[in-house]
Amino acid sequence: MSSNDTAHAPPPAPATPGDHARLAEVLRIAAFDDAGQGGNPAGVWLGASLPPAAEMQELAHALGFSETVFAAPEGQGWRVRYFSPASEVPFCGHATIALGAALARAHGDGVFPLQLNAAAITVEGRREDERMLAALQSPPTWSKPAPDEVVEAALSLFGYSRADLDPRIPPALAHGGADHLVLTLNSRARLAAMAYDLEAGRVFMEAHGLVTVVLAWAEDAQHFHTRNPFASGGVYEDAATGAGTAALAGYLRDLGWPHCGRIDVVQGEDMGMRSRLTAEFDARPGGSIRVSGSARMMD
Repeated sequence: MSSNDTAHAPPPAPATPGDHARLAEVLRIAAFDDAGQGGNPAGVWLGASLPPAAEMQELAHALGFSETVFAAPEGQGWRVRYFSPASEVPFCGHATIALGAALARAHGDGVFPLQLNAAAITVEGRREDERMLAALQSPPTWSKPAPDEVVEAALSLFGYSRADLDPRIPPALAHGGADHLVLTLNSRARLAAMAYDLEAGRVFMEAHGLVTVVLAWAEDAQHFHTRNPFASGGVYEDAATGAGTAALAGYLRDLGWPHCGRIDVVQGEDMGMRSRLTAEFDARPGGSIRVSGSARMMD
């Protein structure tokens, strides 16, 4: 499923006692936390077989996290689908990290094959004392220059101008399992000033087939700060976005940025939910990105 095929569902009916019972089955895990604090909450549902899509959508809406991942055994791995409160998305990095932690918790340390709607990936999960660590291998990546009309619409949405952009990293459309617009700003202050109208953001992202917009600032060649508006999923901002980080890393590789095979990302700081993500990759064009971090149980 491509990001242009993101499925939308009508608002679900009010919660019933059955809904509350299903919610009790969902693990709540914060992915990409920073030393036991922050991170991006995700719901993780594990079962013998996946529920109907409408039920998964209702459950994700009722839970209210930016993403809930549903996984069931299939062959030698797991069949996986991701739902935001408003839509199904093709890939979600922080929910995959949360899933890796949940699988390691249930089945022991290991590498778990995952079959998504349109890609086959893996997630590794392991316990280290009281910590849970996880790393995903993203779907293939690509990037291309963003059309001027898309860039101008995005700048207008967020109240930025061309003068706010970092000319070393031009605006791009980038894919790391989902489609993103990457805009790199020239100061941390401009990143902190991000603001936009949620409904206008949803219209913009749907019109251009975007799952999120990656707003970034390069502290240096290997350290980035990012923010991730996710209006297409009904979420103002994500605290940690593994898919967006994979897309950004793939774009930096395509661009010839001096990344030395790794970038470290701080996200969610302006939300009070500081998160830390690491992306590692080789020089192969289009190759998978390894995105890693820790996770903490919220229950």
